[in-house]
Amino acid sequence: MYPEHAPQTPAQRAVEVHQPTPYPPGVTVPTPLVPVQPDSAPAVASIVLPDGRIVTGYAVAPAQPEPLAAKPVVSRAAVNVALGGVGFLAVCGGLLLLTSFIAALTAFITQLIILAAVIFGGWIAVQVLGTGGHRGGTTVNIRKAVFRRNHFHG
Repeated sequence: MYPEHAPQTPAQRAVEVHQPTPYPPGVTVPTPLVPVQPDSAPAVASIVLPDGRIVTGYAVAPAQPEPLAAKPVVSRAAVNVALGGVGFLAVCGGLLLLTSFIAALTAFITQLIILAAVIFGGWIAVQVLGTGGHRGGTTVNIRKAVFRRNHFHG
């Protein structure tokens, strides 16, 4: 860090005094020409001090504080909660429809299983209990028969 740029304490800054060189009375002070845009030329003010010195400078407008942002009528948190509620209701409606669809699908599959059991059970009952067809065994019609020595005479 350069010594001329060394930080100063407030006491050191308070001691520094700059004395301007006064112009003798009656001397017109030349104004420096600064190229500026026609609409943006700041106003130049000249003040004559009691000892005859003239101080010329630009008028400095007081610093305007930035306007406070207008508070919205409804807070952001309330808006976020409301939007979350609307989204939750939309999801709940979809879940209700999905639940109804799953219940209907389950009932349909259950009915198909019951129908298959009835049809298959009926087919098995007909196969087991049915009298249609010859089974390959011996059919014996017994009327008045005489059995002699283990021999059948009909």
